[in-house]
Amino acid sequence: MDDDLDQALGAVGPRLRALRRQRATTLADLSGATGISVSTLSRLESGSRRPTLELLLPLARAHGVTLDELVGAPPTGDPRIHLRPVTRHGMTMLPLTRRAGGIQAYKLVIPASSPRREPDPQTHEGYEWLYVLNGRLRLVLGERDLVLSPGEAAEFDTRVPHWFGAAGAESVEFLSLFGTQGERAHLRARPRAAPSEEPDGR
Repeated sequence: MDDDLDQALGAVGPRLRALRRQRATTLADLSGATGISVSTLSRLESGSRRPTLELLLPLARAHGVTLDELVGAPPTGDPRIHLRPVTRHGMTMLPLTRRAGGIQAYKLVIPASSPRREPDPQTHEGYEWLYVLNGRLRLVLGERDLVLSPGEAAEFDTRVPHWFGAAGAESVEFLSLFGTQGERAHLRARPRAAPSEEPDGR
């Protein structure tokens, strides 16, 4: 039992680091949101500080996850993912995956009333893939300013300055797959065109 507990608590640090990085949050930002010092947060992520309930509760709240997700509690047999929407920077994010590390999936909604109108490109480690479900998504990527319609997708290195918002007056919904460097989502946008057939006699 003690070995199982130590193993579960030892996995908390990598989960905390993965959650923070996939949200592009700094230790200082997380410290301001939770009241936990930067040095304590750093030691938790590295595994040199043993996590306690008093530390995990505010961290779970800040990351928008459950305590079960932080400590990797075994599943109860229910395969459904219980979505916990998190609203940040004028967007609502619904996590579609529960495991820490690896490629993470989200559904994002930018409402028509969102204050995200002026581009404010950011950079962070990782690679992202977007697929638009509804509405029109404006994607500013480096020097490019693109508008994606439903059914269109884009993927890019998140070390390139990027920003996205609604391209029109209506809300926009899209899927996002995010992974650390080296983890990419591959998509063939359209079937490879078959060789054109020439009319008979030509």
